[in-house]
Amino acid sequence: MIATYGFSATLTAKPAAGDRVIDLLLTGMDQGSPGASEHCLVYLVSRSASDPDVVHVTEGWTSEEDHHRVFAGETAQAIVAQIGPLLAKEPEYTDHVPVGGKVALGKP
Repeated sequence: MIATYGFSATLTAKPAAGDRVIDLLLTGMDQGSPGASEHCLVYLVSRSASDPDVVHVTEGWTSEEDHHRVFAGETAQAIVAQIGPLLAKEPEYTDHVPVGGKVALGKP
């Protein structure tokens, strides 16, 4: 499969909540969660090197439609609902059109 849609998001957690945001985002890789979907080809969670409460998520999907369909599901919405109260401000999103590269991920 080829990723034709992607995005990155920057989430700024409330002070000392960065670890919890990361833990919740990583549950997105669990079986039945959005990152485990066959349509999610890239799911990378990172943190800022200079601020542990700034978290970055990069995703690559087979299509924008697949992304929206999967994220409309109950599991994804439950994760989003838990993360929202931990954030100091609204997430910042940037859409991408993947053109090439490499991803080799595993759980930390």
